[in-house]
Amino acid sequence: MSEAPGWDAIDGALAQLYDGVEPTHWAPELPWSLGGPDPLDGISVYPRTDPVPHWHYLGYGMSELYEKEWDNPAESGWGFEFTFRLVRLPTDTVPPVWPGNFMQNLARYVFQSGKWFEPGHTIKANGPIATDRADATVHAVGFAVDPELGGIDTPNGSLQFLQIVGLTMPEYRAAQGGNLLTLLAELEPLLPLFVTDVERESLIAEPPPKVDWPRWGGGLRGRQ
Repeated sequence: MSEAPGWDAIDGALAQLYDGVEPTHWAPELPWSLGGPDPLDGISVYPRTDPVPHWHYLGYGMSELYEKEWDNPAESGWGFEFTFRLVRLPTDTVPPVWPGNFMQNLARYVFQSGKWFEPGHTIKANGPIATDRADATVHAVGFAVDPELGGIDTPNGSLQFLQIVGLTMPEYRAAQGGNLLTLLAELEPLLPLFVTDVERESLIAEPPPKVDWPRWGGGLRGRQ
């Protein structure tokens, strides 16, 4: 029997999309389970040319990769694994490292706070999500089911591939109140596979400011 049945199930799903493609793979020097700082045991990155050239990042560690330890038999770990898609030049051969660090930061937040992400959630960063690009326009992200990978069943329970989608601040504000998935459905023709370009212009105008009308005490009274 496999010592990492959850990991093998994820690799099986990726093989259907990337059969024969060797990804770039990163792993922490010291695993989280042994006191290391990074919760994800690995991040694989696949080069893509369609529908637009991009890098497809996949994390390993939010679900139960090895033996079953969580009480819920129907769900594996937190019930998801992070994915991210970053636009690239066709000539680029080495994926940027910063998305991997960003994924580790999100995983660290979940593990330390006990609060997890679901499709439709949003979170604002303290600046550009690309830490090496001070002038980048994407300062927030939302979460949606990866449009190609969806979800899978593993020997340790089910999981969704939860894609991190970069948002400009006008888009982030428009997504508040549970509107992210509706917004992404509208933007999808302009964001194929929700590929993130950290330097793109906002695809929507700034939402109008909310008007606070004056409140009159005692109700309205007609002329006597």
